[in-house]
Amino acid sequence: MEFANFTGHNRSTSWADFTNSSFANNNYAICSNDEYFAPGNSGAGISERGAYDTGEGYSAGRDLDHTNTSVQNEIKYWLSWLKNTIGFQGWRYDYVKGYGGAYVGMYNTATSPYFSVGEYWPTNYFDVNNPNNWRQQIMNWIDATGGKSTAFDFVTKPLLAEAFNNNAYWRLRDSDGKPAGTIGWWPAMSVTFLDNHDTGPSPGGGQNHWPFPSYHVAAGYAYILTHPGIPCVYWPHYFDWGSGLQNEIKNMIALRKAKGIKSTSTVSIQVADSSKYAAIIDGKVAVKIGPGSWSPSGSWNLALSGNNYAIWTK
Repeated sequence: MEFANFTGHNRSTSWADFTNSSFANNNYAICSNDEYFAPGNSGAGISERGAYDTGEGYSAGRDLDHTNTSVQNEIKYWLSWLKNTIGFQGWRYDYVKGYGGAYVGMYNTATSPYFSVGEYWPTNYFDVNNPNNWRQQIMNWIDATGGKSTAFDFVTKPLLAEAFNNNAYWRLRDSDGKPAGTIGWWPAMSVTFLDNHDTGPSPGGGQNHWPFPSYHVAAGYAYILTHPGIPCVYWPHYFDWGSGLQNEIKNMIALRKAKGIKSTSTVSIQVADSSKYAAIIDGKVAVKIGPGSWSPSGSWNLALSGNNYAIWTK
């Protein structure tokens, strides 16, 4: 299944010379508070401008005015072309905080993708003592789409890293006894991951801004591949980090499929302290991560184990 990564229109050579496709009026297609119109730039003094930005600015490219009908129509046309002519079946929307979430809902309604996910990476610093700040921002964006797009779980990732780096496995359970990431609030709309091209390393030049601790990658996958949400495996982890890790991930994926774990599976957290986290999922899969000792009581079979993780099944 192929998924297209949507970021927006490219310029040909300069600030606003959009071609293939262009808009009815390229100046009106750009938000009025974009750098293009700032003093000293090419658009300074131009009165033809779009509406104020519906999201955060992005200086590396033009902020398109998604309230503009021409912009909307061109994006719908392009996405439909990618789907119907090229064969893409879903969309990964990049930097979705750059414009209102309602427009992602609009574009999905127009193109009916098999799957859609938005990269809403909050701008403010992630506070491990207040993960609900980011949690709520991501929920707000999903709500803004009308519930028509999932979002990456940018809360589970840093909490998992904190658990392994600082023996803080207790952070993986929120005050209601649920998983502390967005999967604890809306698992069916949460795409869990350990790294992506922005956060992690990759042979082609991954930006490595916020890498998951490499020594604990297998245990990180033991968590997200046994838990609800929609887990995403990072390409370099699977294809470039050796056959050992690939086989571990492959076996976890097979176990998830065989046991029917879904995005909405139920989680019963058994323990979350300074040395371990353990949970039972759907009453048929048990998982423990961390160096501490734990095993489920009753008739369970150890299915998989590795560095700082173990998975049992019934």
